[in-house]
Amino acid sequence: MKRIEQVGPGGLHLVRPGARVDRLEIFFDLVYVFAFYNITRVTAGELTGRGLIAGMLVLALLWWAWCSHMVLANRVRVGEGSAPLAMFMAMAAVFITSLSIPQAFIDEPGGLPGPLVVPCCYLLIRGLHLTLYWFAARTAQEAARPRWLRLFTPPLLATSLLVVAGLIPYHGFAPDTAFRLQAACWLAALAVEYAAGFALAGKGWAVLSANHWVERFELILMVALGELIISIGVGSDLIDRPITWPAVFGAGFAVAVTAAVWWLYFDLVAPAAVQAFHASAHGEPRTRLARDAYAYLHLPMIAGLILVALGMEEVLHQLGTPDIDLAAPVDGPAVPLAFGGLALFLLSHLGFQLRTLGTVTGSRVVAIAGLAVTAPVAVRIPALAGLALLTGVCVCLVLAELVLLSGSRRRLRRESLRERLTHEARESAWRRRRYR
Repeated sequence: MKRIEQVGPGGLHLVRPGARVDRLEIFFDLVYVFAFYNITRVTAGELTGRGLIAGMLVLALLWWAWCSHMVLANRVRVGEGSAPLAMFMAMAAVFITSLSIPQAFIDEPGGLPGPLVVPCCYLLIRGLHLTLYWFAARTAQEAARPRWLRLFTPPLLATSLLVVAGLIPYHGFAPDTAFRLQAACWLAALAVEYAAGFALAGKGWAVLSANHWVERFELILMVALGELIISIGVGSDLIDRPITWPAVFGAGFAVAVTAAVWWLYFDLVAPAAVQAFHASAHGEPRTRLARDAYAYLHLPMIAGLILVALGMEEVLHQLGTPDIDLAAPVDGPAVPLAFGGLALFLLSHLGFQLRTLGTVTGSRVVAIAGLAVTAPVAVRIPALAGLALLTGVCVCLVLAELVLLSGSRRRLRRESLRERLTHEARESAWRRRRYR
């Protein structure tokens, strides 16, 4: 029987252009459901500047670990040979990291040193993925040794900086001083990893399957939207409380915001970006596009969604409280977080659109300006009215784009449908020949 794929050590199968997402990859993302959930819960417990900085630093580290998995899965079929074993080990390491998020910067006595558990798990995650990637490079008969040195040096250096950060709480610094030193070490570690990813695009890694690359990032964004839905439920928290009209209306507004965010990403720009990504030149230009538009610009999108989740959770918690004073505004930073998080998402998505399509949608620029103008107003008005105002900005943006971009939307959907039908017909014809 003719071998149709290259098979390397441990039964590793190389990905081919046109490959799609493996079921094991979706299973792997389940641990990121918990990771996003725990980042949101821990940050909500300390909704201060320090808590937000810590949450965003952990998010950036876990995101880079996920991107490491993404680069591997675009080179190796992770459901074949020995790859699943490494994937399960990486899943366990991500899960332990997520469990350790509350102690990523502060060690609680009586257990393992939390600030040191995170860097150890991170090194294991990156090491597992990069080792499989190195074996894949050998299978493809590429120059493995220089690539090995280029790929493994950044995570080793970053982990060393994280270990230094983990040792700071044991040296008697004042809490604020210790946190500033830890944050500086974390920022340095992240700078090493992200700068190396920027420099090695096309040299240390490349995109083999555009279909797989785009689909994986769309799926992880869906995970972040799922965290937004979870936060709506956690904030409403009607298990031990009566259902009230303010809670019902508040939850309805929050779901409308979530639906609008989904529409803004998936309805027009994402399908157009997919076509542009497929049409882009192969090699380094495509890899740089994948790096900028997906690996880098999707991180602030997800960070924005987590900020929206934090803000709406606090608002809904207040609205669900019995005998609430409906005329009272929301205490704390909840409203600025919700408005600011949505503005960050839209701004990042504009950057994504500019990088992939070379265009900027004016209605979204107006919406970002509208959020900046209305946020100070929403802070001073009743909680339900502030949430309604946020929903109004989202709904107006969606309606404006439905009208203003209707022609482009029809052409894009027609082309996307033609492409999908052609692919389905080709696959059906192959199956008829194969199984008749």
